[in-house]
Amino acid sequence: QVQLVESGGGSVQAGGSLILSCAASGRTFSGWTMAWFRQAPGKERGFVAAIRWSGGTTYSDVSVTGRFTIARDNAKNTVHLQMNSLTPEDTAVYYCAASIRIQESISPQHYTYWGQGTQVTVSS
Repeated sequence: QVQLVESGGGSVQAGGSLILSCAASGRTFSGWTMAWFRQAPGKERGFVAAIRWSGGTTYSDVSVTGRFTIARDNAKNTVHLQMNSLTPEDTAVYYCAASIRIQESISPQHYTYWGQGTQVTVSS
């Protein structure tokens, strides 16, 4: 059974940092794309960043480029999202997701597996 389990969310003041982790289990994710999405109250779930498990190619939304970094730990089957210079606009539930697609994808519809989400709250 495939499981994606997020951790590391919490509350932080503007300008602070957090690291989110996504522990993946239940299958081999080699060749898959792992991504982070986020959803704020009253808004649609939006793409944050993604990484190809094989090769490590990354891409991210323009709103987080330069502030957030996605990385993988092959030994621990874990994907991390380092978030720096956080602003109140980053407040959301953050979800880890996995897609078999080779092409870059920012659409939630292309992702097969999802974690339960972790709350990130940034206060001003």
